[in-house]
Amino acid sequence: MRTPITRRSRPVVGVLVALATVSTLAACGDDGDSSADSTSNSEATVTVSDVWARNSPMMATAGAAYMIIESSTDDALVGVAVDPSVAGKSEIHETVMTEMPMSTEMPMSTEMPMSTEMPMSGEMMMRPVDRVEIAAGSRAEFEPGGYHVMLLDLAAPLELGSTFEIVLTFEKAGDVTVTAEVREKAP
Repeated sequence: MRTPITRRSRPVVGVLVALATVSTLAACGDDGDSSADSTSNSEATVTVSDVWARNSPMMATAGAAYMIIESSTDDALVGVAVDPSVAGKSEIHETVMTEMPMSTEMPMSTEMPMSTEMPMSGEMMMRPVDRVEIAAGSRAEFEPGGYHVMLLDLAAPLELGSTFEIVLTFEKAGDVTVTAEVREKAP
């Protein structure tokens, strides 16, 4: 049995229809994070080129991917992701030269113990970074010895000629999916 719509219930029905319309429009809208001072996804243009990954030995548990990123507006790469069939985890990394701080408290001895946990001064090491800033009109080069996408817990070796997708998450431009080709060296 239907409930008849009376004069008294019409305003309620109108409000419910308006709410349903707004909810539907919101669901179809942009998922990007927007604020008054940020550039919308339609205004932010990111170009990614020369995407590649180095092939990995059979027993390797980690790999790396490289690329060139250019942006028409100030933006930042804030996240990366790959399918679990490629790697269990992916991170933005930077390769840096280590420096050992000079200290008068450190004993100078020829019998200094060696540690595998702390790199010696002048050695290269990789470290995760939260973001890579990209100024408007400039480029961020992800290359061996610099920034790169670190692929951890590889599901299988990265074989020459194969490809896989990387989802790059930018602060303003949102998600950009690129395809990396596995190679021996840069294009």
